[in-house]
Amino acid sequence: MLSRVASSIYWMSRYLERAENVARFVAVNAHLMLDMGLAPGAAQWKPLVTTSGDDADFAKRYKEASEKNVLHFLTFDEKNPNSIFSCICSARENARTVREVISSEMWEQLNALYHLVLEHSRKRRIANLQEFYVQIRSHSHLFAGLSENTMSHGEGWHFARMGRMLERADKTARILDVKYFLLLPDPDYVDSPYDAIEWGAVLKSANAFEMYRKHFHSINYKNVADFLIFDADFPRSMTHCVHTASDSLRAILQELKIKVQAEDEMAKLCKTLASTSIETVLGNGLHEFIDIFQFNLNVVDQAIYGSFFAPQTSLK
Repeated sequence: MLSRVASSIYWMSRYLERAENVARFVAVNAHLMLDMGLAPGAAQWKPLVTTSGDDADFAKRYKEASEKNVLHFLTFDEKNPNSIFSCICSARENARTVREVISSEMWEQLNALYHLVLEHSRKRRIANLQEFYVQIRSHSHLFAGLSENTMSHGEGWHFARMGRMLERADKTARILDVKYFLLLPDPDYVDSPYDAIEWGAVLKSANAFEMYRKHFHSINYKNVADFLIFDADFPRSMTHCVHTASDSLRAILQELKIKVQAEDEMAKLCKTLASTSIETVLGNGLHEFIDIFQFNLNVVDQAIYGSFFAPQTSLK
């Protein structure tokens, strides 16, 4: 497989996963606003920008983190490379270049999603976009299902899965970390009903609420963090995502019969998660742990680029 093809499949998958995650946490924030009885003007929209990691870009082009500005920035802003619109366009363009590798059903699904985004692109209020965000998530899930069931599980499929899992691990970590920005300033709110509502929103932002409740009877920060970081069976936990990405990387290397730096970096990340407990994480600081995790995740991504996608790399 050519480096160009491998890169396109990897990023097609990452961009689509990114768009789905943005759609989910924007919708969850709107529900959180209602659950906590906040008036629209008091809604905390800035944390959504923080979750995306694009604070600097937003600050350059928008005066305030209002509902209108944040929704446009995260959903339809063509200048924001991480908006839903930009991610869907990038995913579609990458898919277009590898149509001979992916199935026709996958291409048709992604193309339909692209036209759905164009159809809704003039909407600016959360009340008009709730159904749109649901559709984005549904289309993304359908695309993943088509990938699973209509594409041969060879190198291309593994590059797609590896991209999706690394993107998902990053977004789960960001969603967990942004809880610090959602916390109300009064320490008396910790372990209060308001605190439980916010941690519930964190779970919903990662599609984890129902599975969490099947394991735990109450919502508290320790169990939520433990579930989203270390639960090996939940498909959006950081541990599950990293291990699944590692499995796909190993399958690719076995097929190519080569050794690359990305394998070593991925192994280090897996080892770090395996050798850490929730008590250690909370003792040293959840925010600090996630900062280190995301740094190491970026190291893995750069190693994957250097190992497979760089111009001088020659693949099978």
